[in-house]
Amino acid sequence: MKRTMNLDLLLDEWKRTDSFMRNVTHWRVYPSQEAVYADFPSGMDERLQDSLKKKGIRQLYSHQAQAFETVQQGRNAVVVTPTASGKTLCYNLPVLNRLLHDPSARALYLFPTKALSQDQMKELHEMVEHLEQDIKTFTYDGDTPVTARQAIRQAGHIVVTNPDMLHSGILPHHTKWVKLFENLQYVVIDEIHMYRGVFGSHVANVIRRLKRICKFYGSNPQFICCSATIANPRELAVELFDEDFDLIDQSGAPRGEKHFIFYNPPVVNQQLGIRRSSLLEARRIATSLLANDIQTIVFTKARTQVEVMLTYLKESTAGVVPQKSVRGYRGGYLPGERREIERGLRNGDVRGVVSTNALELGIDIGSLEACVITGYPGTIASVWQQAGRAGRRHGQAVTILVASSAPLDQYIIQHPEYFFEGSPEHAWVHPENLIILVDHIKCAAYELPFEKGEEFGVATTEEVLDFLVEERVLNKASDERYYWMNDSLPSHNISLRSAAQENVLIIDMTEQNRVIGETDRFSALTTLHEKAIYIHEGIQFQVEKLDLEYGKAFVRKVDSDYYTDAELAVQLTVLDEFKHVEEPNVQHGFGEVSVNALPTIYKKIKFDTHENLGWGKIHLPEAELHTMSYWVSYDESFTKDMSKEDIESGLVGTANLLKGVAPIYLMCAPGDLHVQPQVRAVHTQAPTVFLYDSYPGGIGLADKLYGVRTQLFASALAMLDGCPCEAGCPSCVGPVEIVGENGKAVTKRFLEAVNHS
Repeated sequence: MKRTMNLDLLLDEWKRTDSFMRNVTHWRVYPSQEAVYADFPSGMDERLQDSLKKKGIRQLYSHQAQAFETVQQGRNAVVVTPTASGKTLCYNLPVLNRLLHDPSARALYLFPTKALSQDQMKELHEMVEHLEQDIKTFTYDGDTPVTARQAIRQAGHIVVTNPDMLHSGILPHHTKWVKLFENLQYVVIDEIHMYRGVFGSHVANVIRRLKRICKFYGSNPQFICCSATIANPRELAVELFDEDFDLIDQSGAPRGEKHFIFYNPPVVNQQLGIRRSSLLEARRIATSLLANDIQTIVFTKARTQVEVMLTYLKESTAGVVPQKSVRGYRGGYLPGERREIERGLRNGDVRGVVSTNALELGIDIGSLEACVITGYPGTIASVWQQAGRAGRRHGQAVTILVASSAPLDQYIIQHPEYFFEGSPEHAWVHPENLIILVDHIKCAAYELPFEKGEEFGVATTEEVLDFLVEERVLNKASDERYYWMNDSLPSHNISLRSAAQENVLIIDMTEQNRVIGETDRFSALTTLHEKAIYIHEGIQFQVEKLDLEYGKAFVRKVDSDYYTDAELAVQLTVLDEFKHVEEPNVQHGFGEVSVNALPTIYKKIKFDTHENLGWGKIHLPEAELHTMSYWVSYDESFTKDMSKEDIESGLVGTANLLKGVAPIYLMCAPGDLHVQPQVRAVHTQAPTVFLYDSYPGGIGLADKLYGVRTQLFASALAMLDGCPCEAGCPSCVGPVEIVGENGKAVTKRFLEAVNHS
C-alpha cells in the first residue's frame, strides 16, 4: 500500500509544480476497470478447467472466452487487447483442448523473436504440467540440437518456431515433417503487427507455401493471431493469410487507474528550435520515481543510450536506491543475465530497469508502476506496448512519454488526439511485389511441383512459371507440371528481410567475423558506405569497408552519440502512371518509377538534438532502382510569382515535413521511404515532390500515401504550425542554412496550396 501512496503523492506533487507542468502537453487519466468475466465455455475439457483452477483461475476474461468459442466454431481469430491482458490463453486453451480430445492433432506457433518464444514455452510447459497429460511442446530454431530434431518432427504436438525457420528449415524439408503437416489443426502467430513492409510481404508468401503443403497432406489449419493496437488488425490478418477473420478487440481484463503524460522538454534555442535533451529530462523524471521507491522501467532507443541512462540513474540515486537494484537490459547481455533481471523485476528486487525495445514484447516481467519512454519509438503501437509494462491490475500506474526534437516526436506530443483517439497507423504488406513473389514461387516449386492452372496468390501465376521455364529454373514436363531443375535449395538464398536477391551481408568484426544482417544493394549505398553508423537491434556499428563486388560490408561496434544520413544525387524517371487526380493548384499521381542514385556525402547528426556535427564524402558507383512512387506537382499558376530560390525552399521544406509525418499513417522505418523534390520534373514539367518505396518493386507504402494524401498534407501543415522555431529548424522544414530565412513561410504556402485545394 505504501508504494501506491508514494505514486499518488508524487503525481499530486507534479501537478502542483509549475516547472514540470509547463512542459506537459497532455495528461490523460484512464479510470480503473473491473474485470469482465465469463464462465468456462461448455466445450472446454474438464481436465483443462481443473488445471486452470490449480493456477487460481476459476473464470476466464470475456475476450479469452470469446476467442475460445470463435476457434471452437471453426473460425479464424485475431485478438487485439492491451499488454498483460492474458492474450496467451486465447490460443493456448483452444489448442490444448483439441490435443486432449485428439492426441494426433498438431499445432505450429510462430513468434518473431527467440526471447518471446522462450517465454511462451515456459507458460505452455506449466500448463501441460498441471494437465498431467503427455502433450509434447518443443522449440525448433537455429539453436535446436541436431540430435533433438528428429524427435521433434515425429513427436512434437506443439512446435514453436519463427518465420525464418519455417521458410528455410521446415517447408523445404516437409517430407521429414509428414506427421505435422498431415495433422496440423492450428497455426498461431503472435505479434502480427511486426509482420509489415518487406518482412510482412515475405511472410505472407511463406504462409501461401505453408497452406499449399498442408493442402497436399490433406490438412486445413485454422489461424489464431494476436496483435498490438493498429488501425487495421483484421485487414492485415486477411492480407497475410488470405482467409476471413473474426476480430476480438474488447478486453475483459481488469486494470488499475492509469495516468498517461505527454512531456515536451523546454526549448533551449528558440531560433533553431532545439529543446533540452530528452535523455536528461527522462533521467530527472526517472530519478524522482526511483527515489520514491516506485518500480520503474525506462525505455531508450539505442544501446548506447541504455548505458548512458543507466550511469546517470546510478549516479543520481546513489545513497537512496541500492545500486544493484537498478539494471540495464538490452541485446548483447548474456541469456543468464537477462533471466536474472526478469526474475528481479517480477519479485521486486530490481526497482528500476533501463531497456531498449527488447522488453517491449510480451516477455513476462510482472507489472511495474511507472514507465518512462525516452523519445517516440516510431509507432503508436510501440508506445502502447511499452506503456503496457506499467500497470498493475489494481492500484495506480503512470507512463511518461518524453519527446525529442525529431519532427515526428514533436508532432505526436503536440497533437495527442492522433495518439489517443484511435491509431491512424496501418501495417502494410504487398505480397504481390514481383521480386518477392517470384522468389517464393521458386521455393514453392522446389517443395512441390506446380500443377497446370494452379494459382499462387495471383492470377498471373502461370505467366511467372513460364518465365522461370524460359530462364531454365523450372522444367515443364509432359504431364503439364512445372518442376524445379536445380540442385540447390532456393530458400537459402532468400532473406525474409530484403526485397532483392543481390544482397550485401553485414559482417561484425568486433570479436570474430559473424554475419549480423543483410540489406539490398540500393539501400547499402546510403546505410553501409564507409564511416556510416549502422544501427542493428539498438547496437551501433561503424562501417569499416563496403565491398560491393563480393556483397559484403564489414562493421565494428562503437559507442557513438550521432547517426549518419547520406545524401543522394537522384535522377528519377516516371515509367508508368497508374493513378492521377487534378485539384486546384496541384496534381497527384502514383506509378512506377526508375531511380538512378549516386551517393555524394554523408552527414553526422547528433541523437536527440539532430544537430549537424559534420560531413564526409562517399565514393561509390551509381545504383538503379525500379519501385513505386506517389508524387504531388504544383501548377504554374501557383508558382509563377515565386523566385527559383523560394520554389526550391518550399519543395525541400515540404519534402522534409512529408517524410517526417508519413510514419503516422504507415508503420515503416525512416529508411523504407525516400523523398525527392525536383524543381522541374521531367514527367510533370513542374515543381514536384516524389515519395518512393526504397525497395525494388515497392511494398505498398507509396500507394497508401496516395490514398491518405489529404490527411498527410493536413498533418504536415499542423507539424509546421506547431514548431516554435522562427525561420526553420531540423524539427520541421530543415536547417535554415539549407532552406534559407524564408523557408518556413514559403513551405507553409506550398502545404496550404494542397490543403486549400
